[in-house]
This record gives sequence, structure tokens and C-alpha cells, in this order.
Amino acid sequence: MADSPRDLARLLLGARHGVVLTGAGVSTESGIPDFRSAGGIWENVDPMEVGSLSTFVSAPERFWSFHRPRFSAVDSVRPNPAHLAVAELERRGIIKDLITQNIDGLHRRAGSPHPIEVHGTLDFGECLRCGARISREEMVARADDAPDGVPRCTQCGFQVKSGVVLFGEQLPAPAISAAFAAAEAADVMLVIGSSLLVTPVSTLPDIVLRHGGALAILTESATPYDDHCTVRLHGKAGVQMTEVLTALDDLGMPAAP
Repeated sequence: MADSPRDLARLLLGARHGVVLTGAGVSTESGIPDFRSAGGIWENVDPMEVGSLSTFVSAPERFWSFHRPRFSAVDSVRPNPAHLAVAELERRGIIKDLITQNIDGLHRRAGSPHPIEVHGTLDFGECLRCGARISREEMVARADDAPDGVPRCTQCGFQVKSGVVLFGEQLPAPAISAAFAAAEAADVMLVIGSSLLVTPVSTLPDIVLRHGGALAILTESATPYDDHCTVRLHGKAGVQMTEVLTALDDLGMPAAP
């Protein structure tokens, strides 16, 4: 097993169809906490309470009192060098597909044109009763204007939720189908900042391996696939990915125009 950014650069340079899969760890350097570690989003709350569809339906005030600050937290941060490096790999044609478990939209803001967002996104609001959709800005404005902090649909009066997938909801079928198709096509998959413990995303690296592809992982913590990697990197994603781009330049892969 290789363990340097230059090793990863060589692997990516030889990829026919490179795919990146990212989790919460790619955004921690932007100031967004992950979910389960010390200081994480779930540290002082029951995720099955504040993050569930049942709470959204039965106790919307409780639900939105927790979720409204998440929008402000995301709005206050910027993409970090890891997000920017992934976007650059896409521009260079090395990475064909980007799959993310994140809902923060930082990949899009970094320049990735079409991330496959398997856990949904904060970028719009929807009414589960009548299906009306509104922009993120309108949803937040309605929450801030409501006496109880709950944005509601102007067509039917039901409370609005964001496009983020809650506990008790199905994952978005188009995104999941696209993620599995990307894994089927990949000859190299680079995982950044994901524990690879949450299904069905945790099965994607296995698909790549079963088709004879190579797996590279960049996380600070262990994953179930560590013994099956061609390249295994630890440390800060932004630092490591910046070094990968430098190594690609040294190996003769020019930057995107």
C-alpha cells in the first residue's frame, strides 16, 4: 500500500474514469463540524429526534429551532483547499463523477458543476403535502418572519422542509442511481473524509473493487476498507489534496485552462 500524495497523483493520472466520494470530513476544515466526533453536530442532541421526519411533522417548532442555525453556519464558511482541489481534478478531466454525502453545497461553490448529492441539499425548500418548491432564500426568510420560526407553504399552509434527507425518509432515487452508476464505471475511486459506515454509500467502494478498480482513501480516522486500498492517506484533506495537485504538475499533468 502506498501512502503519499505523489502516490495518489500517479494513481489518478492513470485513471480512465476517476470518481471522488466525499463525506463530512472534507468540510471540517471549512469550519463545519462533522456529526459524530467530539464537538460534532450530534454531540448534545438526539439525532433521531431533531433530524427525523416524524419530528418535522409532529413538532415543527422543535425541528426548525435546531435546523435554522445550520443555514447560518453554512452561509458563514467558504470552500477549503480540498473542495477546490476536487473541482480542479474535474476541470482537468481526471475525475468524471463526484459523489458527496454532504448537504452544505461547498462543492458547488468551489466549482464542481454536478455533484451527486446522495443525502440531499439545503439549496431549496419543499412542501411535503402539495409538492410546492421554493428557493433556499425564501424558505429561510419565511422561517425568520414566522412567530414560531417555522416556514410554511403559502399554497396549503403545511410546514416547509429543506431538500436534506431526514431520518425516516427515502434517499433521492435519481442521486442514488447516479452514484451506483458512477461506481460501476469507476476504475479509480478516491474517498475523502467519509467513515464509509453509512449505507448505501458504504457499499460503493466494494463495487469498484469487485470490478477490478483501485481504491484510495484520505481520512483521519479508520475505515472498513483500509486493508483494501491501493493508496491510504491520513491528515488534513486540504493539505494532502493541494500536494496531490502539485505532484500532478510535477508529473506533467498541466492545470486546466
